[in-house]
Amino acid sequence: MAGVFTTRPELSGTFGMVASTHWLASAAGMAVLEEGGTAIDAAVATGFTLQVVEPHLNGPGGEVPILFARRAGTPTVLCGQGVAAAAATIEHYRDQGLDLIPGTGLLAATVPGSVSAWLTFLRDHGTFPLERVLRFAVEYARNGHPLHPRVAATIAASSDTFTQHWPTSADLWLDPDGHTPQANTVWRNPTLASTYQRLLNAARAAGGSREQQIDGALTAWHEGFVAEAIERHVRTAVLDESGDRHAGVLTAHDIATWRPSYESPVFLDSHGQTVCKVGPWSQGPAFLQALGILGNLASTEAPHASAEQIHAVTEAVKLAMADREAWYGDARPVPIDVLLSQTYARDRAAVVENTAAIGLRPGSPDGAQPRLPDHVLNPPTSDRHAPGMAGVGEPTVSRTPGDTCHLDVVDRYGTIVSATPSGGWLQSSPTIPELGFPLGTRAQMFWLESGLPSSLQPGTRPRSTLSPTLVMRGDEPTMGFGTPGGDQQEQWQLTFWLAHTLGGMNLQEAIDAPGWHTTAFPSSFAPREMTEAELLVEDRLGDSVIQDLEKRGHSVVRSGPWSLGRMSAVSRDPETGVLRAAANPRGMQGYAAGR
Repeated sequence: MAGVFTTRPELSGTFGMVASTHWLASAAGMAVLEEGGTAIDAAVATGFTLQVVEPHLNGPGGEVPILFARRAGTPTVLCGQGVAAAAATIEHYRDQGLDLIPGTGLLAATVPGSVSAWLTFLRDHGTFPLERVLRFAVEYARNGHPLHPRVAATIAASSDTFTQHWPTSADLWLDPDGHTPQANTVWRNPTLASTYQRLLNAARAAGGSREQQIDGALTAWHEGFVAEAIERHVRTAVLDESGDRHAGVLTAHDIATWRPSYESPVFLDSHGQTVCKVGPWSQGPAFLQALGILGNLASTEAPHASAEQIHAVTEAVKLAMADREAWYGDARPVPIDVLLSQTYARDRAAVVENTAAIGLRPGSPDGAQPRLPDHVLNPPTSDRHAPGMAGVGEPTVSRTPGDTCHLDVVDRYGTIVSATPSGGWLQSSPTIPELGFPLGTRAQMFWLESGLPSSLQPGTRPRSTLSPTLVMRGDEPTMGFGTPGGDQQEQWQLTFWLAHTLGGMNLQEAIDAPGWHTTAFPSSFAPREMTEAELLVEDRLGDSVIQDLEKRGHSVVRSGPWSLGRMSAVSRDPETGVLRAAANPRGMQGYAAGR
């Protein structure tokens, strides 16, 4: 589309492209491609580097879903989302007076899956030995990297919690006088570097083939020093946002008996291509449901970012997210085939009106009656706190919101990888002193109520917000994209997809286009709040568009001109072999590299 504003050029070439949420990680991935590595090798190098340079957005204690495909291959999901511990029962949490799982501390830890997933991905599909892809993360952890201002700000916001309640985090992130590091300080984490080095030592000690060496590192992680240190760590009760001290329930046995798994993605045909997402243990299918609904609404074809189109997208997202709340999870079978059917999409589109809908409206696939959590049907009133909410009890742990990373890689052979690492944020849980990283808090997404698809149940996955996207044209992968953003991931990806496919924008223009999202459904994060009819928009949409949306009943919140979305994307034209990449300018952090 001529005349569309863009902050930087869309990259194009024929050799390889890497796009991620931090320039150092993108550079690490590109270095691997330049050395003859594949997209898989480059993705693993990028993923490990993100753990070091974006510790407020992900870490070794977190998780990652990975979507990938080769030319003439089958799109595949590698699930790096760990499961709830064997002792993580609803009764255990209820017995401690909790109605929700706290979003900080140790009770929300699942089996850490990110490191194991990257190692498994490299072993099964990569070509490089572990040392050649891990060396960037080791280098930045051992010798330092300039601390991004957002990391420094996160540490500063969490310093009171560290000083008063989490001394192991204070030891790592604060100086002996309790001062926080300044932005762009050359920051080192020698303990994390040692952890990586011990994995490399275990790989070397295992000997044998490349694959056998990586198995040696996996054994050290799942059955060796890492699992042992985690079990010791979680036995000590720490203060969390409930206002009480709790020990965790994760054990070395939980870690030893879990491994990442391969599975088929769910998909939907759209604009001549097949869009693939992670299954309904994540929120990924909501993107596909919204696409299906929009395919039955004429206003979807209105000019991009017009009030007509924004209204249609917002209402479609509300319906898809209501279904997410009623039907998605890992504890019960999900009627995903019906939810993604054309008939169901037409039925859902028929309930979209010209004014903003209020309240959750889940559908009834094949006549089944939806069931919403009690917390959603009867939310806490404003004059009382629900257990698990920040502010309960004294003292309390201050919540500093965490977020997520993303990376996309395409190589000259036509392989595309899209992955969304997250969890294990430095501000979410106390640092494990022997390892140099904290555990994740993904279990906060379970409900402490029986009979729901996302009820807490030992050995199941929380309903994750992590949601990379892979696009296929026949048996050719053509695009990988995604974004951080929690519940907003599907929405920001949807606006990008529409800008690219319907708006005719290239990858960079579509990322730079004004964004919007709604919060009119329950948050996946404690305290699980929702704001009916709220619609956040970037001011660049313009006064006339915003006023039109308000007339339609949306409660519009202006969030600034450049604030919504942190997309990255890569693509490959199967006819010409031209590769393209783009990354988000918001926050001045994401970058693409390629040639």
